[in-house]
Amino acid sequence: MNRAAIRARWIQRAERVSDAFGLVLLLVLTTYVLTSLLSNRGWSAVILTVATSATSVVALTSSHAHVKMIRVALSLSGLTILLAVVAAASGSHLWLNFASLIQIGLLAVAMGAVLRRVLTTAEVGSRTILGAISVYTVLGILFTFLYGTIERVQDGSFFEGIAHPNGSDFLFFSYTTLTTTGYGNLVPGGQPGRMLAGLEMMIGQIFLVTLVAGLVSLWRPGQALRQRQAKRSQG
Repeated sequence: MNRAAIRARWIQRAERVSDAFGLVLLLVLTTYVLTSLLSNRGWSAVILTVATSATSVVALTSSHAHVKMIRVALSLSGLTILLAVVAAASGSHLWLNFASLIQIGLLAVAMGAVLRRVLTTAEVGSRTILGAISVYTVLGILFTFLYGTIERVQDGSFFEGIAHPNGSDFLFFSYTTLTTTGYGNLVPGGQPGRMLAGLEMMIGQIFLVTLVAGLVSLWRPGQALRQRQAKRSQG
């Protein structure tokens, strides 16, 4: 098989994943469940890293990102998985911290690409809404990883009164902060945790009120189907 045929096959595969924001949301929710059940330490961190890497790469592919960017994302994903494996085998948090920071950056770039695709789409449809929801959901996961990294780096516990918080604590705190629910059972013990929590509150509210609500107001379910039916009747 020549290069042209191989390239054409890969293009066809990429087109199948284009705008597949339902798949992106499914991967995001899978990452959410794994983050809730597993601690971001040891071999559990390797599983979380694989899930996050898959989410980032699929999100970039679905957003029509440049091929070079997708290749870089694949390379960085492989690097983070390798670092997570080294950290699990050696018991050192240093390598896991590096992997987490790369994953945070990679996931942020991927969701930025999804957001760009959502904002530049010509027509608001179900895929557009799913893309916006995926970005909003990932915000909570991003801050979860960030809080966990701060916990491993700083002296003392991240939360007041909790000596050894687990992954579900960070995830629960992140989403109650993002949605401004604020149960108050988990409170950052100092900086930079309090500053980042305030930033997450503002981002969450601005994103919901301005983007998601605006897209939903423009969404006309069934409009595309009605247009196709009208074209068929005219033909």
